[in-house]
Amino acid sequence: MKKYIQTRWRSFGYAFKGLATLVGTQPHARLHLVATALVVGCGIWCGITRQEWVDLVLVMGLVWVAEGMNTALEFLADRVSTEHHPLIGKAKDVAAASVLLAAITALVVGIFIFGPYLGEKFGIS
Repeated sequence: MKKYIQTRWRSFGYAFKGLATLVGTQPHARLHLVATALVVGCGIWCGITRQEWVDLVLVMGLVWVAEGMNTALEFLADRVSTEHHPLIGKAKDVAAASVLLAAITALVVGIFIFGPYLGEKFGIS
């Protein structure tokens, strides 16, 4: 049991190392970090409901997962071949498109949630 716990604990260490690599090496991940902080701050400021928090956490998580998978694929593809290959290019493009789709989804959810709150706060109907 002790070895099992040590192995699981080590796995968390690798995951946090990966998170540090993601944020430390990817400019878009740093933009997602800023966006995440702004969304959380805006959620607190607007006093959003528990369900709205759930919705926001889900779409923010979706963006982070997409960015992480995109970065992992790029690292792996760059290791497999440093030469341009059309299929590697397509794989990278599709992975980047996945991040874009996740971010657009998060933006739309954010507009639905924050629109009424911000309209009320700024007197816009």
